[in-house]
Amino acid sequence: MATSRTAFLIDELHRAFDGDPWHGPSFMTALAGVTQRQAQARPSADVHSIAEIVAHATSWTAEVAHRLGGHPAGDPEDGDWPIPSAIDEAGWAAMQLALANAVARTIEAIAGFPEARWDDRVGDAREASLGTGVTYAQTVSGLVQHFAYHGGQVAVLRKLAG
Repeated sequence: MATSRTAFLIDELHRAFDGDPWHGPSFMTALAGVTQRQAQARPSADVHSIAEIVAHATSWTAEVAHRLGGHPAGDPEDGDWPIPSAIDEAGWAAMQLALANAVARTIEAIAGFPEARWDDRVGDAREASLGTGVTYAQTVSGLVQHFAYHGGQVAVLRKLAG
């Protein structure tokens, strides 16, 4: 059974990803109904597409689960900004499913994480680009914040894509 801190972290992740967060729409609410064409659209060459943001979010969500599983912190296995596979509607649907599966695996990892270790540090030194030098609880909170940040970007890009 989940402890109160563990349950809180799971609830926070659920709210940011597909629940009812305080800040506005969840990440998946912002994505709801986005077509493959909209997912690939770019308002300018130096702005990430929705599909790229989803690939990035999937990659970092998997990395958080990896860390909670006892593995050392590092760059995500697929890279920071992997190339999206949304070349057609089926690929776009598969990307969204991969993100949902990564979140489910992360929730399982949170549920199984030892309560006494939430304040242990991930890595030795603080390195913001890798998310190290913070506690495991802060790592999960950072993932929640990551979904809020990129969910806002998705909402803006969706409006720009029409």
